[in-house]
Amino acid sequence: MLCGTPERGLGAARLVIGVDEAGRGPLAGPVVAAAVVLCEAYPEGLDDSKKLSAKRRAQLDESVRSSCAWAVGIIEPADIDRLNILAATMQAMSDAVGRLTELLGASPDEVLIDGNLTPNGRCRDWRWPARAIVGGDGIEPSISAASIVAKEWRDRLMLAAAAEHPQYGWDRNKGYGTAEHMDALRRHGPTPLHRQSFAPVAQLTLL
Repeated sequence: MLCGTPERGLGAARLVIGVDEAGRGPLAGPVVAAAVVLCEAYPEGLDDSKKLSAKRRAQLDESVRSSCAWAVGIIEPADIDRLNILAATMQAMSDAVGRLTELLGASPDEVLIDGNLTPNGRCRDWRWPARAIVGGDGIEPSISAASIVAKEWRDRLMLAAAAEHPQYGWDRNKGYGTAEHMDALRRHGPTPLHRQSFAPVAQLTLL
């Protein structure tokens, strides 16, 4: 399931969606964006997913997805290579918001996005008012919730991928270019889940 409806009512009449992504930097795996509309009594302790312990992040992910409206957008490595990572991230965000608005049957008054860029003018599917907030995942609860959902969703995908390709240590590094991952790349070469357009992978394919 890529989206869900809340068990409890949504918040104020003004519809605001928070958006964040996970996985722009790794050498392998997809980029995942999440879009969240908070419920009336959203979980306490929402914060930038990177500041939370793995245990607390998992608890909040479950709470958000059971009580709030949410959706994710996933862009696979082959499409990242085709689009470039920025365009792929913008597309993942657009896909997530599109799924969520379809689920809700309503368009948002505003979409709040972590960072300094929005898909507006960068993705042809984007059609909603958007505002970028630098550090938004730590100060806007709806973006914090999206950062948690995106991170946990992508981590689960990488754990599944690690079971198929155990030599790269993706259960530990989640596809990032750690020394362990780079050593495995040199010894075993890239998989279809590696981003061929990323320099460390592209350089190894030329050796």
